[in-house]
Amino acid sequence: MATPHTRSSRSRAVDLSATKAVVWLSLTAFFALLVLYFVGVDQGATSVFGDNMYIHEFVHDARHLLGFPCH
Repeated sequence: MATPHTRSSRSRAVDLSATKAVVWLSLTAFFALLVLYFVGVDQGATSVFGDNMYIHEFVHDARHLLGFPCH
């Protein structure tokens, strides 16, 4: 026989308030744009790490998979 305490912990409601949704959407969009920058843009004159190619070489195959030209 299950105790009432065990049953109530399984039926917890998920809080989806508008404020939390906006915060999660904003954070997700920020990190998605950050990843897109490092995969697609960070090389050459717009590089935030100078003129080295470490980021470019690390994400080189992802650039080709997403269709970014780099050669």
